Amino acid sequence: MLNRTSPAPIFSPIALRPSSPSRRRLPRSRQYPPRLLPINSIGPAADSVQSIGWILLRFQGRQSNRRPEDRGTADLARYAYPMLFAEHAAKSFGSLDVLHDVTFVVSTGERAGLVGPNGAGKSTILRLIAGDDAPDEGDAGSRGGALGFLRQEAGHDPARPLLDEMWTAFPEVRAVERDLASVAERIERGDGDIDELIAEQGELFERFEALDGYRIEAHIGRVLDGLGFVPDDRAKLCGEFSGGWQMRIALAKILVRRPENILLDEPTNHLDAAARAFLAEELLKYRGTVLMVTHDADFLDRVATCILDLRDGVVERYTGNYSDYQRQKAERLQQQDRAAARQEREIAKQERFIERFRAKPTKTSAVHSREKALARIERIAHTRKDAEVHIQLTAHGRTERDVLLLDEIGHAYDDNVVLIDVNLHVERGQKVVLIGPNGSGKSTLLRIAAGIIEPSHGRVEWAERARRQYYDQHQDEVLDPASSVLDEVRSVAPAEPEVRLRTVLGQFLFRGDDVFKKIGVLSGGERSRVALAKFLIQPTNVLLLDEPTNHLDRPTRRKLIEALEKYEGTIVCASHDPGILDRVATRVYEVRDGGCRELLERRRDAV
Repeated sequence: MLNRTSPAPIFSPIALRPSSPSRRRLPRSRQYPPRLLPINSIGPAADSVQSIGWILLRFQGRQSNRRPEDRGTADLARYAYPMLFAEHAAKSFGSLDVLHDVTFVVSTGERAGLVGPNGAGKSTILRLIAGDDAPDEGDAGSRGGALGFLRQEAGHDPARPLLDEMWTAFPEVRAVERDLASVAERIERGDGDIDELIAEQGELFERFEALDGYRIEAHIGRVLDGLGFVPDDRAKLCGEFSGGWQMRIALAKILVRRPENILLDEPTNHLDAAARAFLAEELLKYRGTVLMVTHDADFLDRVATCILDLRDGVVERYTGNYSDYQRQKAERLQQQDRAAARQEREIAKQERFIERFRAKPTKTSAVHSREKALARIERIAHTRKDAEVHIQLTAHGRTERDVLLLDEIGHAYDDNVVLIDVNLHVERGQKVVLIGPNGSGKSTLLRIAAGIIEPSHGRVEWAERARRQYYDQHQDEVLDPASSVLDEVRSVAPAEPEVRLRTVLGQFLFRGDDVFKKIGVLSGGERSRVALAKFLIQPTNVLLLDEPTNHLDRPTRRKLIEALEKYEGTIVCASHDPGILDRVATRVYEVRDGGCRELLERRRDAV
């Protein structure tokens, strides 16, 4: 029953279509009444109409990503408000079933966090909703307005200045500006009836004001400032920005446009603390619909109003933020385990009765009755703990005391000077963490130290016994999509026996036939695990790491931080991850404005 204080829903007629043979037919128990959609809602009752477990939806021209031939007889009515949805969506890639029966709705004003292990299908759900891919069964999409999608791969014109790129989010305003310029030229030339031209100009000015055109540039400036861009950046070409800033450009376009529906895939991966705080504030003020995939629990605690937990191809919904989700899920799993234990005891009791009285003619009827009852019981499964990676880092050999010396390092990309006379001295056992804004030169400094690029001037000196390996923040992007997981790891350790390769891959949750999966079918998180396995199978005593926790799920991130903390070798790492800064770093340097200055030194006996 609806809350009596809720406004009465207004319904539009539902268009009935002939059923399609390609659409899966639901069993009778799953054939819902028109205008009713089941929602798995776990948690305390909310004011939202959605919390009652059945949601009344009003039809109004939704964007559906089901193929026309797959649409069934009773497309459910929809709210006349922005929303994101999936209805019994299923998706497979070859023989790999990723999504089985995904059903959820994210309604206006909700900010949903989509969580689950790497490879569960989180990014697949976003692509289905965005229309980048179509479900094999069921439906997924958005309705109630425009959709903004922050993908893990930024897509914009590298030859366009940053400010012009922001304006591409407002094509209708740009069109009015062009029309105004055209009318002004015609008035100046006296080309046409002046009264009609002035009237047309007035209408265009009204249209421009209705589109809030006078405030857009200030709004763009506020968003760019909040995400860490400086005023001089606005004239720079998009292609001149580093990888982390490319993602900020894509995010800025969504925030300046403020579409009715927003999909965010790992939005905080390349943001520092200030930019994360700004994004959180923007989303808290946003009144549309948000679905975000992120492993940033602190961000979800601050922003999310509900959590969608994707596991084994289905979604469970929890009310509240990430901490609420963890508490509610733990309680639910405990209840399930207790129920399973009670059921097992009852089954054992009935089986003892059957065994005891099976041979007694007077008990034949009772025995048969209990056997039939046992056969009808739907067994409650005990919960299973998610598998976790096991990361072991061993320093191979001992270096000299002075491991790395960067002396008067300077570097520029064409006219863009990023490093000016940088000096850095790293000793054995130290764990140096570099922080600073995206584009400040952290990655450049690491790549110079690794010997990948030559500095414009200065010198790099390594200890003679240093065995170093470099991990790029985009390491997963250079994997061969056509290669198998096993072959990809073998490519960097061809002399290692297969049993050793499989052991390492097993530590990263690639077991059995999983090692023969093609890289191209893996999720972003799974590719990151392959990249880590390739990196760690090689013997080292010095690690050069560029944002190593990006794209990792929470358990893998935690295990990596634990391994780095215990590592007895030397580390130089660029990272904004609080776990690395708090638990791993012995020295922290800030790279900013071309320089590199020490902020913190922790004394440890390990040196």
